[in-house]
Amino acid sequence: MTKTLNGKVVLVTGAGGGIGRDIALTAAAQGAAVVVNDLGASLKGAGKTELAAQTVVDEIKAAGGDAVANSDSVAEPDAARAMVELAVKEFGRIDAVVNNAGILRDGFFHKMTYEDFDAVVKVHLYGAFNTSRAAADYFREQESGALVHMTSTSGLIGNLAQANYSAAKLGIAALSKSIALDLQRWNVRSNCIAPFAWSRMIASIKVDSPEQQARVEKLKQMTPAKVAVMAAFLASDAASDVTGQIFAVRNNEIFLVNQPRPVRSVHRSEGWTPETIAEHAIPALKASFVPLEVSADVFSWDPV
Repeated sequence: MTKTLNGKVVLVTGAGGGIGRDIALTAAAQGAAVVVNDLGASLKGAGKTELAAQTVVDEIKAAGGDAVANSDSVAEPDAARAMVELAVKEFGRIDAVVNNAGILRDGFFHKMTYEDFDAVVKVHLYGAFNTSRAAADYFREQESGALVHMTSTSGLIGNLAQANYSAAKLGIAALSKSIALDLQRWNVRSNCIAPFAWSRMIASIKVDSPEQQARVEKLKQMTPAKVAVMAAFLASDAASDVTGQIFAVRNNEIFLVNQPRPVRSVHRSEGWTPETIAEHAIPALKASFVPLEVSADVFSWDPV
């Protein structure tokens, strides 16, 4: 059977565990040489160890694949560039970057500190920019390349107590679309995945009711390997005509997620006043308001 990533070189960030690890293992199984990046930090971003990345590299090599470890932070531009340059140095090129690295510092907005907001946005959003920007120079030169970014329904739809994470993840969706537009002339693609998978990131969800416990048990059915297959596809030549899109992967389900577009309009030839907006515009538009839902309200059925 032909491997979809034969001859490709892929950088996967945050690949020491969870979804990133499965993406790295799947990319290698599909024939790619992989740069396995992981800071080796805690879920909140504290600490550092090279062991996490090296362990995945050892797994890949034991299975007959080729990989190299990197334990730098995507939040630092020079470090992100070094990851891309490591791929070129070790394997001769860079074909895809999977921006998966992330941390969580959840808390209700009225209790969130600047430091916790800053740290999460730096890793998720700035991290995705840093690695993508570094890879873009090589992609343009070779007139090919693929970027796969992990977004989240926390940003696309909403979630409680995750203002920092949600802002970063919705920002990533906009970043991906801009990259897709700016780099299309060089055959560079950029897409997002909103993953549903049991990992240490969602294992930190607070369980304070029987209903939450039941939902968590259902979430455990969703393995990171299911997400990894989609990432491998988007990094491959088989996805050469797929760019600027947002997908969600939930167990065996694949969703195409819509992107903001006008849904309803009102017009008043003489213009508007605050009073006429209240009397006319809002009543006319209200039927199409987006409800204050969280991700679980929209994806309300069991994973299939």
